[in-house]
Amino acid sequence: MTAAQILEELRPLGKESYRRTIMRNHGVPEPCFGVPISELKKIEKRIRKNYQLALDLFATGNYDAQYLAGLIADDARMTRADLRNWAGRAHGGSLAGATVAWVAAGSPHGWELAREWIDSPQTTVARCGWATLASLVAITPDERLDLPALRELLQRVRRTIRSAPDLVRVQMNGFLIAVGMYVVPLTDLVRELAAAIGPVTADLGANDCAIPYAPDYLDRAAARGPLGRKRKSAKC
Repeated sequence: MTAAQILEELRPLGKESYRRTIMRNHGVPEPCFGVPISELKKIEKRIRKNYQLALDLFATGNYDAQYLAGLIADDARMTRADLRNWAGRAHGGSLAGATVAWVAAGSPHGWELAREWIDSPQTTVARCGWATLASLVAITPDERLDLPALRELLQRVRRTIRSAPDLVRVQMNGFLIAVGMYVVPLTDLVRELAAAIGPVTADLGANDCAIPYAPDYLDRAAARGPLGRKRKSAKC
């Protein structure tokens, strides 16, 4: 199946009301059909992993196709060049904070590229970096994590989150929460730093999504079960 054929399959699945909502509230640019994620997941189940098709779908620039590309990507085969290209083109919606980050975290290059991306002056790329780090701590056993480096990154969040661009700030807060949830040796440090930072605010435009306060979020997570349980995959 080709990317062009997939686009034709996606077109009639789009919902105009959904398209208008995600474009207005989540900054999704044209072209976009407005296909619900539930429909994209049905196609994912049929295709499963397909490295080249994922690249071709992302290259179309169509938001729905790009989201689907992340679902069917063969993460292990993604090259540094592939991932850098995706990070630079992850405009709007969930592409930077989810799609690209999930695939990067599942690749052999996630840690290296995340550290590179968080230094980028480009908001989209920096978001990909912090989101990739959040995904990595969620799926990587603690014994394989560089805990001293994570401590340094947490301190960096404390020092710089207030001056970061709004969307990057949200992603940094997500990284803080992810470390607190999935890396138990650092949970107390996260609570300490989050208390020092205080509630995180950001101008999200028409998007009224709430930005969670890390200590409260961790309390709710702990009430549901022990912290530190790793996920099998960053993708959801």
